[in-house]
Amino acid sequence: AIRQAHAHLLFLPPYSPDLNPIEQVFAKLKTQLRKADERSIETVWRRVGSLLDLFTAAECANYIRHAGYASI
Repeated sequence: AIRQAHAHLLFLPPYSPDLNPIEQVFAKLKTQLRKADERSIETVWRRVGSLLDLFTAAECANYIRHAGYASI
């Protein structure tokens, strides 16, 4: 199926955070979570849910572009 789509698989090194856009998302998320006063499990889960709205589609596209993936 991959060859039929004329696509190529690229395997990443075992640890390559600079090539993995989710690492940038986690970094921003952790920075915002550290600003919270209370750190109970329940509070953290609620805060994560509200923080996800901070990530715009354009920002996510920039993370992918910065990692060197094909233009979207």
